[in-house]
Amino acid sequence: MKAFPPPYTEHFSVIKTSQVLLLLAIISLITGCSRLLFYPYKTHVRTPEQLGLTYTDISLTTRDGIKIHGWFLPAQGRLKASIYFLHGNAENVSTHIMSVAWLPEQGYQVFMIDYRGFGLSEGEPGLPDIFMDIETGFDWLSARSQNKPVFLLGQSLGASLGIFFAGTRPAVKNQLDGVISDSSFTRYKDIVRHAASTTWLTWPLQYPASWLMAYPYDPIDVIDRIAPTPLLIVHGTADTIIPFEHGQRLYDRAGEPKQLLKTAEGHIQAFMRPEQRLNVLEFLNRIVAKSH
Repeated sequence: MKAFPPPYTEHFSVIKTSQVLLLLAIISLITGCSRLLFYPYKTHVRTPEQLGLTYTDISLTTRDGIKIHGWFLPAQGRLKASIYFLHGNAENVSTHIMSVAWLPEQGYQVFMIDYRGFGLSEGEPGLPDIFMDIETGFDWLSARSQNKPVFLLGQSLGASLGIFFAGTRPAVKNQLDGVISDSSFTRYKDIVRHAASTTWLTWPLQYPASWLMAYPYDPIDVIDRIAPTPLLIVHGTADTIIPFEHGQRLYDRAGEPKQLLKTAEGHIQAFMRPEQRLNVLEFLNRIVAKSH
């Protein structure tokens, strides 16, 4: 399996920006503005070409007229399936690409988008509008799946959004052959409470803040609706941003068939390790084999 350089770290690391963002979520309770839940970065810091990957820039327009940008990475050799990737919070596709750069050589074409306000995408991020971005990208990839299986792969916030997206749209679920959730949280109020508890400044706010976080988009409330589509939940026991218990609770609530990949890594770090990539490939390849 091809080796890639380590994740980009010159700007804020994903973990550090996640910590900042989670604290900003507490401030959003005062303003009532969901945009403060998101921490976008406009500049691209690398391209797939710099990683030796073939790619195409894709521009799509959402139902509300926002242009969003994405990268399409074609499969190398025979196409096995399509992967729709929803990245985590902070920065943009250029800093999250390492999570999926290894998939094309395994026969999987990948489409990854930047939500509105991230990278080259127009607009400002916010709930529930961001689901229109996810829908637009999913429809584009589905039309180009060549009758091969389609998988949704989300990380961190992207995993939480992806679970809600798949769990609340029967037509989408019916088109999916599998869902992979890496480091998702259970509820917005749970993750805000955890973030507030990590510093002395916000510790007294953890319960008042969580009580006021009333977004109706919590993945744990809908994850059981993904069944009978196969579900793989990936979560690291060393995750200090979204503790492992979130992944365990999501797994317990989900319907069959489901699988929990418990790793020793930190937040969205599992795919940096070859052995964890192989575990994910086993999940993907098993479903692809059954589709023939």
